[in-house]
Amino acid sequence: MNKEKIKKYWFDFLKDKNPLDYPLGDLTIFGGDPDRLAKLVYNGTKTATSSAYDLYEPTEYMPEVGDYNIILDGQENPICITKTLVTEVIPFNLVSAEHAYHEGEDSRTLAEWRQVHEDFFTKEYQEAGKEFTTDMPCLCEVFERVY
Repeated sequence: MNKEKIKKYWFDFLKDKNPLDYPLGDLTIFGGDPDRLAKLVYNGTKTATSSAYDLYEPTEYMPEVGDYNIILDGQENPICITKTLVTEVIPFNLVSAEHAYHEGEDSRTLAEWRQVHEDFFTKEYQEAGKEFTTDMPCLCEVFERVY
């Protein structure tokens, strides 16, 4: 990871801003297809994401409302910066069609979201030695691109 390139990107964003008003949350590389997903965020199509809430480690960053996150592509280059607007924990089987639409992927339907995310979360759970269930908690995040 080129930390100097990422630092420069962050400080270019902060130019003419009070850094205390812009808490840096995390460096985000999306799972699955990070280049495609970062591009969807950049062009404003993807304004939401979800993750397996109970797979977070106690010391791992968890998105919080008001945080700013640097979105990286698959080669760890900064693509854009987002601000987290909403976070909520929702069972997988209760994630809304609206949230699926705002994730901005493929057909943007709930049916496709469920299929793609069930496959993705099943693999993540297996790697953690756990079993995916349709009532597993998802951390759903809504954000906006600000830079």
